[in-house]
Amino acid sequence: MSYKAVRLRALSDVPSAFGSTFQKESRLDDNEWIARAVRLCSNQAVGYLALDTAEYCGIAVCFLDEDDPQTAQLLSMWVAQRQRKTGMGRMLVEAVAHWAVAHGARRLRLMVTSSNYPAMDFYRKLGFSPTGRTEPYPNDPALEEYEMAKMLV
Repeated sequence: MSYKAVRLRALSDVPSAFGSTFQKESRLDDNEWIARAVRLCSNQAVGYLALDTAEYCGIAVCFLDEDDPQTAQLLSMWVAQRQRKTGMGRMLVEAVAHWAVAHGARRLRLMVTSSNYPAMDFYRKLGFSPTGRTEPYPNDPALEEYEMAKMLV
């Protein structure tokens, strides 16, 4: 259950970076976690875990947009504190981008919480730009989510 462990670790580390909560997802049973993991191994979605020595320390999930299969959505992006600024996050985003291109996507987009300045800077360094689209952050009405995107090909 490596996927479950790293996802819950991410939710507890940076709760405002995700649309879900640790409290909600920690109550899911093992069958639901297995079903989620299976959904991340398809022609429509992929999930990557980063491993450093014997510890899972990062996650990135990508889905092709149902309405626009040339657009892929980066979700659940997280890297543990100790591995930040080591290139781990870049490798996860590059793996997702490579998968997206191989599955016909030409654009990669994501949502980032308005208070998460380090993440916005990280994505800018990788070539993402704000699109101008915003949404209310589901877990805190005081925050918004900003869409960022980059062309892949």
